[in-house]
Amino acid sequence: MTDELKTENDPMEQDQANGEKDSRNATEESNTQELGQDTIDKDFHTDDAISEESSSEQPDSEPAPEPTPEEQIASLKDQLLRKAAEMDNMRKRQQKERIVVFEQAQAAAIEAFLPVNDDLLRTLQAIEPSEDTASIREGIELVAEKFQGVLQKYGVEAITEKGVPFDVNLHEALMRQPGDEGVPSNQVLEVLENGYKLGERVIRHAKVIVSE
Repeated sequence: MTDELKTENDPMEQDQANGEKDSRNATEESNTQELGQDTIDKDFHTDDAISEESSSEQPDSEPAPEPTPEEQIASLKDQLLRKAAEMDNMRKRQQKERIVVFEQAQAAAIEAFLPVNDDLLRTLQAIEPSEDTASIREGIELVAEKFQGVLQKYGVEAITEKGVPFDVNLHEALMRQPGDEGVPSNQVLEVLENGYKLGERVIRHAKVIVSE
């Protein structure tokens, strides 16, 4: 009898257990759906906040105002003045370059003729005055004077001074020797070969003897 009652009650307990299980599953599913919805809402609100922040950071871009006719004229005048200044600077630079090239060519040509002048001067010093050599000496002096005149015409100046301080920019010391009493050291005692300069440019240094 007891076994029969127990058997009859088992289906009822089983139905009750199944109902509780279904209720728990429904509750869990409802919680899962609510959690998913909360996550979606949070993501949506986060995206809205980022979009609003980006929009607030971007400044309002307004088109630049067009320049007035007066501003356009002033801009054109400034450009013209700049171009004129550039052209003037270029013209001056080219003029300086031409002058430098001309001076270099002139100095090179004059330097090539200096040995001829040196030979003429040495010849005059070597000829002893006499009746036999008077006419020869006179002819050589005439040629040497003409040569000196050509050099002066082109602004060539001879470096021939003695008794002046030695200047490395003008002189080339070939030897040193004791000077007379009272002569200071580094004094030009003798000029062995004349130097020449064209303006401020030294064409050839004077070869000199310097005091010790």
